[in-house]
Amino acid sequence: MKIELQQLKEEALQSIKSASGLEELKQAEIKYLGRKGKITKVLRGLKDLKESERKEVGSLANDIKNELQAEFSQKKNQEGGVKKESFIDVSLPGEKIDKGHIHPLTIVQSELEDLFRSMGFIVLDGPELESDYYCFEALNMPKDHPARDMQDTFYIDKSSLYNKDEENKDLDLLMRPHTSPVQVRGMQKHGAPFRAVVPGRVYRSEVIDACHEHTFDQMEGIMVDKNISVTNLIAVIKELIDGLFGQKMETRVRPGYFPFVEPAIEMDIKCTICQGHGCPSCKNSGWLELVPAGMVHPKVLKYGGIDPDKYSGFAFGLGLTRLVMMRYCIEDIRMFNSGDLRFLEQF
Repeated sequence: MKIELQQLKEEALQSIKSASGLEELKQAEIKYLGRKGKITKVLRGLKDLKESERKEVGSLANDIKNELQAEFSQKKNQEGGVKKESFIDVSLPGEKIDKGHIHPLTIVQSELEDLFRSMGFIVLDGPELESDYYCFEALNMPKDHPARDMQDTFYIDKSSLYNKDEENKDLDLLMRPHTSPVQVRGMQKHGAPFRAVVPGRVYRSEVIDACHEHTFDQMEGIMVDKNISVTNLIAVIKELIDGLFGQKMETRVRPGYFPFVEPAIEMDIKCTICQGHGCPSCKNSGWLELVPAGMVHPKVLKYGGIDPDKYSGFAFGLGLTRLVMMRYCIEDIRMFNSGDLRFLEQF
């Protein structure tokens, strides 16, 4: 068997040397080292040898196999190198270069900002680490107001902050549970008339499930001017929803309660995921609460430095993350902050 192996080795080396191209080289490799090749057949016959011979012949066979594999690889590289240097086919498609993807929240937020700018609104921003005053008191929710229990707020332990922060040492700080604080900040800065939207991230101590997250996005909107009514509010929200979805959407208006608006309404949109039949995203109701809204409470106007006897206004808090879920039929809100590239690469 040793003689047979040596003969196969010489035969294979001659085939490698005489091969005139990659195709001939590939056929030779299959002939000697393939699953049914000559060297492979010899290796399979080792089981029939005596134990004393099996070890010696097996070692020789493996050495020959490794040597031939190295020779085949070297020859392939030579053939491939000559081919590449001699001819480049410029008509072949290039290698695909991976590129980044814009997060669906960013896509929809940008579209909404453009839509509201076309209606004369400005885009504002505000701090995510906010004071109790702007989050609650200036929105008609004093410390003993029961509506505070609706917010599930993340309060900040100020002992973990810099002790040198004299400006905020007497403030109760929290991660804002809504973007509404910017309503008051905006009115204080710009006065009336005033139109603005405020996209941003908010935080609530929620039990996480398919439609609840502790970190999500909202878009606050406010319009203050003379003779503003609920009719103006509903018209703007419908324009917003129809413009975003590119078609007339089925909506419904319900009475609601929010301390910073009076009267308050809630506008729901028929669930685009289940088409109104019921699913986990809409809590099996067929409808998704999308835009809580109402007429700005006179006290809030006063906190913003605006005379409620001369001006009125409306405000709404758009659930931006939920709106994106409806836009793209995303069934689980947890996907947005998952960092899963399989999810993000779809956009």
